[in-house]
Amino acid sequence: MERVRDVSELPKAHLHLHFTGSMRPGTVLELADKYGVRLPETLSEALTSGEPPRLRATDERGWFRFQRLYDAARSCIREPEDIRRLVREAAEEDVKDGSGWLEIQVDPTSYAPRLGGLIPTLEVILDAVESASRETGLGMRVVVAANRMKHPLDARTLARLAVRYADRGVVGFGLSNDERRGMARDFDRAFAIAREGGLLSAPHGGELAGPSSVRDCLDDLHATRIGHGVRAADDPRLLKRLAERGVTCEVCPASNVALGVYDKPEDVPLRTLYEAGVPLALGADDPLLFGSRLADQYELARRHHAFTDEELAELARHSIQGSAAPKGVQQKLLSGVDDWLAS
Repeated sequence: MERVRDVSELPKAHLHLHFTGSMRPGTVLELADKYGVRLPETLSEALTSGEPPRLRATDERGWFRFQRLYDAARSCIREPEDIRRLVREAAEEDVKDGSGWLEIQVDPTSYAPRLGGLIPTLEVILDAVESASRETGLGMRVVVAANRMKHPLDARTLARLAVRYADRGVVGFGLSNDERRGMARDFDRAFAIAREGGLLSAPHGGELAGPSSVRDCLDDLHATRIGHGVRAADDPRLLKRLAERGVTCEVCPASNVALGVYDKPEDVPLRTLYEAGVPLALGADDPLLFGSRLADQYELARRHHAFTDEELAELARHSIQGSAAPKGVQQKLLSGVDDWLAS
């Protein structure tokens, strides 16, 4: 019988992890108690029981409910020390899962009112990332993300800020929230600013909306990576385009099921994307609400899609090659993947 290797020991990069959603359940409960925040009952019960809340975001009401829980968790982060704790714990969790490189995604606008503005907030985050990286040995950088629900001018402000801190740890510019709201082309100038400043383009697309959402990210935002992108599986020509361009899709299988994009883990089109030659980087998205972290996504690919260890290793390679990690870091991690397979 062929040996089954431990996926938590497989070197990999984590390219799709949201800042607030990276928190440990116990941390949210402690901070809520510290600040007297009354969490929604469904969230409090989920965090206490260890069972993720029941979510379905394929309609507006469901997405609003998801955002309400997310905003409640975000409201528990109020001081620089909370930021430092969140980042350190996210790094520790990634190291346990075999990650050698993490690009954590954040919209600093959400925390700015309590931390003195956009610039102080981003500086606190970047300082925390630098410290956590030094303490844990994890390569760690930041993707600044704009919000589709806000005005495109806000996105331009964030893009300029992100470029300003490109030499301090910002490597990319993203676009998050409900992709059914706000046209990608409305944010084209913000992404142009980011690209001209040397940042990679990593907007969300092809999750709650169909293949056209992915095409818009490619055509209007010149995406080098797509957050999610799973709905591209519905369009063979789009799959071919992604594969030929080498655009990495940051696929988050557990998240897709939790939010109702697909009913069951085996419905997530991992095989379709993989066999079409689309580079895939598995991500945990928001472990706080979905109940699973990075290594769990690889286990899901193994258990529900029959990915062999050789194929899991190839997924890890995709994640590393699609990252903004320096070449030396990439080479070290890729060698580690080979060692994992040879073990």
